[in-house]
Amino acid sequence: MRIAIVGFGSVGRGVAKVLIEKRSYLRNLIGDYRVVAVTDSKGGVYDENGLDLRKVLEIKRRKGSLPEEITSIEVVRDLDFDVCIEVTPTNVESGEPGLTHIRECLKRGIDVVTSNKGPLVVAFRELMDLAEKNDARLMFEATVGGAMPVIKLAKVDLAGNEIISVKGILNGTCNYILSRMEKELLPYEMILEEAKELGIAERDPTYDVEGIDAGAKLVIIANALMGLNAKFEDVERVGISDLTPEAFKVALENGYTIRLIAEANREYLRVSPRLIPLNHPLAIYGTLNALEIETDLAGEVFVIGKGAGSVETASAIISDLICLKSLRCS
Repeated sequence: MRIAIVGFGSVGRGVAKVLIEKRSYLRNLIGDYRVVAVTDSKGGVYDENGLDLRKVLEIKRRKGSLPEEITSIEVVRDLDFDVCIEVTPTNVESGEPGLTHIRECLKRGIDVVTSNKGPLVVAFRELMDLAEKNDARLMFEATVGGAMPVIKLAKVDLAGNEIISVKGILNGTCNYILSRMEKELLPYEMILEEAKELGIAERDPTYDVEGIDAGAKLVIIANALMGLNAKFEDVERVGISDLTPEAFKVALENGYTIRLIAEANREYLRVSPRLIPLNHPLAIYGTLNALEIETDLAGEVFVIGKGAGSVETASAIISDLICLKSLRCS
């Protein structure tokens, strides 16, 4: 298996480290493999015989970017490889540059594994049709739950079930802020600054705290599991920035807490702060994610796990890579 890694930020580097550290284990599952190309926003490197990923990681660490030997677009349009791991940053408005990368690969019959939400939010149906037309596969477990299994759980383990609705917590940054507000009854702004210092929140936390990230994930889940053709603008969205310690105090006095809940059914897609009973499975703490899947046969199925971080996201990407070699995951 010849692999190209397009995008070499924290997730791309995390995947590279796993491919190095688990080589013997992975070879038993997917056969021999080599990474022939790695690119970032500045450039990239290529070797048809396989790159030394340790050296590529060291170059990135020392210089901050890869040499300008080859670009991402040259890789996806011209080079010969079997699987593209597309892990460039998310843009839910245009889907770029990931959308072009994925389109080009699928047109050529090249399988894609991605953590990039943008292309799937913008053009889910188009990309799935393009994959089918060209006998390629598009795997995207890492776009919705990090290490928490959602897509394969529904499509494989719950195969035969109709997914009626989904409801859960799909952003670990928001969950950290809200669970800290609950415990300490401190202002939102203070907890947000703490989250930034700990690296839990981005310097610009807008995508997280305004519900954009959770909304994007909800669109992908609704389309993939419920057969909808939803767009990001279909999501009713309210963020968490207006919540106060007083709101938590009142909620707690009545046996509730507040969490940012993403919910989809046949009538609506919604992301907003909601009252949750303190003894409810969704009253989780820290950076965890959780999802309740309502089905017609199995009833309610609940899953919880780490939803962010380079290692956690790499876990989902490696799982999809293995599934490319397994009919069970089709």
